[in-house]
Amino acid sequence: MAYSLSTHNFVALSDLHPNLARPSIIGVVIGKTDVKGFPDRKMTIENPLVQTKELEKEEKFNPTTPSCYKLLLSETHSAVKICCHYEVDTKLLSLLHLPVKDPQDYYSLGDIVANGQSLDGRIINVLAAVKSVGEPKYFTTSDKRKGQRCEVKLCDETESSFAMICWDNESIQLVQSWMPRETVIFASELRINFDKFRNCMTATVISKTIFTTNPDTPEANILFNFIKESAATGALDDITEDQLRESINLQTIVDIYTVEQLKVKALQNEGKPEPVYGIIYAYISTLNIDTDTSKIIRNRCSGCHYVVNEMSNTCTFCNDNTSDAKSVFTSFDLLVDLTDHTGTLRSCNLSDVVAEETLSCTVHEFLTLTEEQKTALKWYLLLERSKIYFKLVLSPSLRTGLRVNLLSCRLADPVEASQSLSGKGRK
Repeated sequence: MAYSLSTHNFVALSDLHPNLARPSIIGVVIGKTDVKGFPDRKMTIENPLVQTKELEKEEKFNPTTPSCYKLLLSETHSAVKICCHYEVDTKLLSLLHLPVKDPQDYYSLGDIVANGQSLDGRIINVLAAVKSVGEPKYFTTSDKRKGQRCEVKLCDETESSFAMICWDNESIQLVQSWMPRETVIFASELRINFDKFRNCMTATVISKTIFTTNPDTPEANILFNFIKESAATGALDDITEDQLRESINLQTIVDIYTVEQLKVKALQNEGKPEPVYGIIYAYISTLNIDTDTSKIIRNRCSGCHYVVNEMSNTCTFCNDNTSDAKSVFTSFDLLVDLTDHTGTLRSCNLSDVVAEETLSCTVHEFLTLTEEQKTALKWYLLLERSKIYFKLVLSPSLRTGLRVNLLSCRLADPVEASQSLSGKGRK
């Protein structure tokens, strides 16, 4: 993408044709696939060979462009240089925030989910906010080839979480630079697929994909304001589908921690995606069950446990076919603080069946309690030491930096808790 600079002998991209002799082009790099030749990411190109594109062949794997031509670079005859800042027109840099496709030609995440499997295999444009960026995961295939994978969670006004998968080094490097909950992207030519394992729609970055970070469009500005407000109110802090689905054998969890030891362990694990499982003997020091029930009870899909769309009260992940609509059920969604003699873990997730076991009542039973009964239940739990099994993962996007999910929370045996506090119960 480039502008012509009148003070230099540069050729604008729109003026390129095969008969040019030793052309020079100045522009900004808006997309790059993994290295297949020389590795440098450059801007100024001298003496490239201008060739006519074979449109059907070229654009099957490469980004769609309006030009009929392509540039071929030779290590022997061509030169590629990085421009100094004072050589670059400010108009040129502003192009980095302009989508390469019509900025109104895109699908919202809700549109993708609503269309369901009818979009399977389609290549479309998407406008979304970055909710979280996962750590790259490395693997070796059965034929000994090394690969990598990185998952980005997207969100917008219509969907709270949508997975986008990156497989190539260039896109993985790019997404690592994105600030979760502070970045909006316009992704042109993403491939949409139905993930049979997850039973939902996902997006995949391909060689045709071009990202525009924080695009300068009205639609992107509205979305940016939305995610900033949502992050400030904690609306994006819901637990993920993976955490809801996982089933852990509690008998395999034996390591005992104090709050202080757990925070130290988290610092030691910084940069590592692996979760920490353990046991903590602590009091529930914050338990707001006597508040507005809409803040602690949510509707979930009986098929996949996703939070359902509040407007339609149906699951946008499972209900691709209206004749096979899944039922919904109510579920606890609580944030609690855990405190022992060494400190406090704030905003820990207590949800679904674990919450029902902790409160000793179902959601339906809870809704029949009077305000006085709810307050009595709250203080009964606040005043007793509990034995708590937990899963901890680092989450820089959260205010605490940690996501703690309670896997079990029951009143502790006094002797067992005493032995733990004295160090006799520690592994």
